[in-house]
Amino acid sequence: MKSTSSNIAAARAEASTAPVDAALRERARRVVPGGMWGHLNAAALPSGYPQFFARSEGCHLWDVDGREYVDLMCSWGPILLGHHHRGVDDAYARQAALGACMNGPAPVMVELAEQLVGQIAHADWALFQKNGTDATTTCVTVARAGTGRRKILVARGAYHGAVPWCSPSLVGVTSEDRAHLIYFDYNDVESVKAAVQQAEGDLAAILVSAFRHDLGRDQEAPTLAFAQAVRAAATAADAALIVDDVRAGFRLHPGGSWETVGVRPDLSAFSKSIANGYPLAAVTGNDRFREAASKLYVTGSFWCEAPPMAAALVTQRTLVAEQAIAHMVAMGQRLRDGLATLARQSGIGLRQSGPVQMPMVLFDDDADGHKGRTFCNAALSAGAYFHPRHNMFLSAAHQPEDIDRALSAAAAGFEALARARPGH
Repeated sequence: MKSTSSNIAAARAEASTAPVDAALRERARRVVPGGMWGHLNAAALPSGYPQFFARSEGCHLWDVDGREYVDLMCSWGPILLGHHHRGVDDAYARQAALGACMNGPAPVMVELAEQLVGQIAHADWALFQKNGTDATTTCVTVARAGTGRRKILVARGAYHGAVPWCSPSLVGVTSEDRAHLIYFDYNDVESVKAAVQQAEGDLAAILVSAFRHDLGRDQEAPTLAFAQAVRAAATAADAALIVDDVRAGFRLHPGGSWETVGVRPDLSAFSKSIANGYPLAAVTGNDRFREAASKLYVTGSFWCEAPPMAAALVTQRTLVAEQAIAHMVAMGQRLRDGLATLARQSGIGLRQSGPVQMPMVLFDDDADGHKGRTFCNAALSAGAYFHPRHNMFLSAAHQPEDIDRALSAAAAGFEALARARPGH
């Protein structure tokens, strides 16, 4: 049997004449289980999608084989102001020159907490982590600590992270990991009431997404009746209302996504776009849960890394000062209108849902996803990175000419679908 180093050398030699992405995939397969893991695994995408990227700028990406794309995924959400935003990157570099991971936090941690408490409507305090899963898990733990109870209500099909208590996969998960979860249906008030009853006085929290953004289905904004009902149910049970704002946070409202429906949670989880691509997450909470949060032991070696906090401070200030959300809405509406026109002209049924700055694009009569894959592959070849089953993201870097370029690529996608119709 060859040694590991010999295997690596052989993989590199075999791949030397292959396209760069294919070569890297083959090398990765030798040293990474499955070649890639998690949501960034391109094996879950149509076959033409690249796995590896060389660089990014604004709202554009270049893969390792030199192909350029209009980026409609924004790194699956973290890029809010655009790749390589100068103000954000400069703030990160300045703090990195002073210190990054030290024996304690830098002053910027306090500045950022003050920024979030001033900006987020329900927030009296903030704690920092690294990933969205860190933040949702911290919220659940704070709620249990503050109430002394165990049960957590979650919506069926909702995504709240990738650890055993909430992972969408059951691989490596035991029934005990989910023993205290109770399920309801998003936007269904009666199912929430039934779930509260099922908790039988042991309710610690109701956990809801900012809006329904389940994989591969039409998105739904929370109805006012639903938002008010979960708030009332949590209050009546002296439990926490948690909004998982990891995906939507700072794209719908700078003060938290449920400001759009006028309902405020006790705890919120933020990550993704908080620092424009630099690794950071945050939990914000009200005074009801301050003492519980202060007694909790949650930590991580890199949770107080200072440069991402400096990046987040500039990101949040820029978000507000430059009215970035309004710009993303305008660009999202331009994309939505253009796609609707192309669909109408081609006679192909298209469904667009969710906030326009976080669009979901699905096709009618496409249970197996073939239409979505055909469309996205053709659009990718024409220079736009759409996703066939996941909601997409726009950034403040998208300009009308970028949206128009994406629509031109989408036209190639509709042409591919038209050619695939019976009789063509």
